[in-house]
Parts: sequence; structure tokens; C-alpha cells
Amino acid sequence: MPELPEVEVVRRGLATHVEGRRLASVELRGHRVARRHLPGPEDLAARLAGRRVAAVRRRGKYLWWDLEDSVGLLLHLGMSGQLLVEDPAAPDEKHLHARFGFADDGPELRFVDQRTFGGLALVDLDDAGVPLAIGHIAPDLLEPAYDRAAVVRRVKAKDSAVKRVLLDQTVVSGIGNIYADEALWRAQVHGERPASALSKPRIGLLLDHAAEVMREALGQGGTSFDALYVNVNGASGYFDRSLAAYGQAGRPCPRCGTPIRREQFMNRSSFSCPRCQPRPRRVRAAGSA
Repeated sequence: MPELPEVEVVRRGLATHVEGRRLASVELRGHRVARRHLPGPEDLAARLAGRRVAAVRRRGKYLWWDLEDSVGLLLHLGMSGQLLVEDPAAPDEKHLHARFGFADDGPELRFVDQRTFGGLALVDLDDAGVPLAIGHIAPDLLEPAYDRAAVVRRVKAKDSAVKRVLLDQTVVSGIGNIYADEALWRAQVHGERPASALSKPRIGLLLDHAAEVMREALGQGGTSFDALYVNVNGASGYFDRSLAAYGQAGRPCPRCGTPIRREQFMNRSSFSCPRCQPRPRRVRAAGSA
């Protein structure tokens, strides 16, 4: 699933192409693409037509269009969703689920989703312009609303494994498996260390590393391990070439040369350096808090 840098790359590309443009037509194929919009795809298409895209915004891994009047279009990419800017005459993609035409007759936007986990929904926005549907999602590390001191306190109050806390989108949003592993490697902290066992300065440093690695990934177009994640022009990111820990099992740690290890954590792969990130002596049972 795309993480914060990948979604931000898409947001920036979308902003360039759709901000200020007015929707002339919306074609939705099938019901699954609009399953989060309970009245159904026909209602969604009808309510979108004629609206102007005032801004393209993001929080964590969530993306939405501000359509003015406190209404927004929430676009969730899921595992494989792509938003592609295309010439209207270009052939349809195999997994095309939505087409957005604009009043200026310029390039259209298409939503393509091979695995169909993504989707669209019309949502109400709160006073800060954030969809009410994701009101439980905490501000992410790269947005102005991020309060570093408050997040440090929330992390410190958790007895769960620190990696589990980093992945908790109600604590701080946007950090997924890839960037959690990279931040933990940079901070030289094992992901199974209880968050409460870390000092507040160490937690702050860990969060700073997470923000730093995501900014670096953003500068390289995000991380692409296959052809499913692309920006609006169809190009893949290349930060995977700069990863120090994630996906590097058996390769030497860039810091000490010890082979990177792969472990199972929360039903996913986790990567760390055995020397730089020693496993805690006592590991709490999975799911403890």
C-alpha cells in the first residue's frame, strides 16, 4: 500500500493538473469503486458533475479534493490504485474504474485499480477542511498541524512495541512498514522495544528520523517495488535504491556491515540490523498494550 511519500507525490501531480478546473462529466464503472459512497455510483457521478476542484489535500495516506461548500471527494488508492492524467483519446486501461472529464476540454483523469481495494466517496469536511470520515486519523509528520511534543507524549504513554505505535494512524499518520523500518534503523532502535521504555528525547529523535526519511523518499518520487505504484504521469519512484534496512535481508548494514535480518512482526516482514538494533531482552506478547 502506498505510504505518505507516495501519496504526496500523487497529490502534487494532481494539484498541478486539476486544481481550479471544473468537472464536466464523471464516469464510474461498477459499484465497487463507489462502495464507500453509500447512495451508489450514479449518485456520486451526478453530484460531482459541475463542481470545481478548489484544492487537492492529504493527511497521512488519505487524499481528497476540496470541492468547496465544505464538501470533498475522498480518493483512497488502496493497494494498487493509480490516478493517471490522460489524453481523452488514449485507449482505456484494462482496470479503469473511473474517468473524470473537465469543462476546459483538457486532459482527463482516470482512476485505475487492479486489485480494487481503492475507491471514491463524497464526504463532508470539518472546519479545518479535513474529511469527517477520517477525523480519527492523527496529523502526519509533514503537515503544519503536527505537534511533535504531543506525539512524543502519546508514544511514551504506550507499552506496546514501538513499531506498532509508529504504525498506529491514530497516534501519528502516514508511517507504514517501509518507513517505520527505515526510521528505526536510523535511530538504532529495535521495533519490539516497548515505546514506554524509550526516553522522550529518543522518541523525538525517532520521529525526526521518520520525517527525514519520508522527505528523502518524496524527493525521489517515493518507493516503487512493482509497477502498481506510479505518479499521475505513470512514472515510478526510485527510493527503493536508497533503503538501508527494509527489503535488504542478508545484505550488509550500511553502518556496521552486519547482514540485515528479516523477522515477522504483525503479520508482515520487518527488517533490522542485529548489531545496531539489538532485540530487547524481554519482548511483550503480541497485541499487548
